[in-house]
Amino acid sequence: MAIKVTMPRLSDTMTEGTVATWLKKVGDKISEGDILAEIETDKATMEFESFNEGTLLHIGIQAGETAPVDSLLAIIGNEGEDISALLAGGDAPAAPKADAAPAAEAKTETAAPAKAATELPKGVIVVTMPRLSDTMTEGTVATWLKKVGDAVAEGDILAEIETDKATMEFESFNAGTLLYIGIQEGNTAPVDSLLAIIGPAGTDISGIAENYTAGGAAPASAPAEETKAAPAAEKATETVADNSNGGRILASPLAKKIASDKGIQLNQVKGSGENGRIVKSDIENFTPSAQAQTAASAPAAKQEASAPAAPKVFVPAGEVYTEEIKNSQMRKIIAKRLAESLFTAPHYNLVIEVSMDEAMQARAAINSVPDTKVSFNDMVIKACALALKKHPKINSQWKEDAIIINHHVNIGVAVAVEDGLVVPVLKFTDAMSLSQIGGSVRDLAGRAKNKKLGPQEMEGSTFTVSNLGMFGITEFNSIINQPNSAILSVGAIVEKPVVKNGQIVVGNTMMLSLACDHRTIDGATGAQFLQTLKQYIESPVTMLA
Repeated sequence: MAIKVTMPRLSDTMTEGTVATWLKKVGDKISEGDILAEIETDKATMEFESFNEGTLLHIGIQAGETAPVDSLLAIIGNEGEDISALLAGGDAPAAPKADAAPAAEAKTETAAPAKAATELPKGVIVVTMPRLSDTMTEGTVATWLKKVGDAVAEGDILAEIETDKATMEFESFNAGTLLYIGIQEGNTAPVDSLLAIIGPAGTDISGIAENYTAGGAAPASAPAEETKAAPAAEKATETVADNSNGGRILASPLAKKIASDKGIQLNQVKGSGENGRIVKSDIENFTPSAQAQTAASAPAAKQEASAPAAPKVFVPAGEVYTEEIKNSQMRKIIAKRLAESLFTAPHYNLVIEVSMDEAMQARAAINSVPDTKVSFNDMVIKACALALKKHPKINSQWKEDAIIINHHVNIGVAVAVEDGLVVPVLKFTDAMSLSQIGGSVRDLAGRAKNKKLGPQEMEGSTFTVSNLGMFGITEFNSIINQPNSAILSVGAIVEKPVVKNGQIVVGNTMMLSLACDHRTIDGATGAQFLQTLKQYIESPVTMLA
C-alpha cells in the first residue's frame, strides 16, 4: 500500500525545509535506506533517506521549493498503484501501521486501562529525550542504532539525536532489552519526552507507553512501524556521501560522524562492510597518507578551477528589473535572533581609537619565532580576555530578577560562513597564550566554514569579538550576541598623520566600537573597560604583567 512521506524535521528549530536536490525521480525503485533527496535546513543541507521500499509514485515538493514541516514530500508504493485518494488528502497509510504490529507489541495500540498509572515493573527504565546543550529545548531523532528487541549494554549508542547545531550520539546508561521506541526517526519532541523503554525481555510495558503518549510527550504510533524504520547499528543504516569521481560512497551514520570529527575524507577510506560500506572500525583504523591527502584535494581543486563563473543577470536598459532569492533556514534564524536582540536589549555604542605601532612591532617579533603565527585579531582577543577579568561587569548577562556576573572568560569569535554567521567559542580565553588563541581560532573558523563544529563549541560565550578589518572596514557597530551583554567591533588598521609629543608624524591606528546592553552595563563601566583594553593593545608587553 502507498505511503506518504512528509517533510522531516531535521533540527529542533526547523519549521520548513527546502528541497535542494532530488536523488530519485518518479518511477524509480526505492530500497530502505536509499537517499531520496537533499534537504536544506537552517544550519546545513542534509541527506534524507527512505524508511520504506517500493516505487517513487509522486513528488510533492520540487527541487528549489520550500514547504513547512509535515508537508507532503513524496508518495512511495507499488508500481501502478492508484494514489488519487492520498493526493486528495486521505490518510490511507495510517491503518497498515496498526495492522503490521506484531502481537507482542500490539498491546500498546489499545488503551491499557489501569496499568498506565501503575508503578514501573521491576528492572524497567524509562529513557527520555536528553538535553544535549544548554539551549536545547527539543531534539530530533536522526537515526536509531538499535531496534525493538535488541539487547542493550551500558555504553551502547542508542540513537543519533540532532540539535539545531549538530548531530550527537546518545548512549545508554542502562543494560537490558529495548522494549519500546517512543520517537520515530525524523520526528522531533521536547526534552524529557519518552524516547525509549529498556527492561527485561518480554516485560509488558503497554501501560507505561500509553501514559506518556496520552500526555502528548510522544506520538501514539505503532511500535512495529517504528521498529521497521529503525535500522540496527551500522548494518541496515546507510549514509551516502559523494566521492571524488562523482560516484557515491556508502557509510554508516556513526562512521560518517567520526570521520567528520577527525577530518577524514570518506573517499580515502576502504569499507569493510557489505557492498563496500564504511563502518566505524574502518574510520578508527584508518591512517591517512600524504599521497592520499594530495589525491583527495587535487580533484576538488580541479573542480573549483573548472567551475564556470555564474552568468551575469541581464538587466534591460530603462526597465525595472528585480530578482528574488529565497531565504535559507540559517538566514531566517539569524534574522529572528538579531531582531530579538536589537529590540529587547537597549543598545548603546562606545568608540575609541588605539595606536597600533607597538602592537605591529610586537607581532613581527612574535611571528619571527619558528612555527608561530599570531594575527592582530588574536592580540585583540587576548587583550579583551585580560580586560574582562579586571571589569567583570562587562562579562555579564541580564535576567529579569538578577544580573549574572561571569568570572570565567569565554570569548565568542564571529565567523562569516557561506549562509550567514556562526560564533565559535574559545573557552577560558584568559588562560590561553597568544599562539594558543591563534591556533584555536584558525581551527574553529576552518571547521565552521565546513559546518563541522559541534554544538558545545558554539555555546557558553560571555563576550563576543567581531572583526571586519580584513575587509577594509574602519569602523562599525555590531548587534549584541545574547545572552552576552557586550560585543566588540574591530576595524582595519589605518596609516595616517597623528600627533605625538607635539609633533605630527605618521602612525597606525585602529577603531574599536563596544556595543553594550544598558540594562547591565553603564556608560562609565564600558568606558573604563575600553581604557584598559586600549592600554593592553597599545603596549602588548603589559599583557605579561
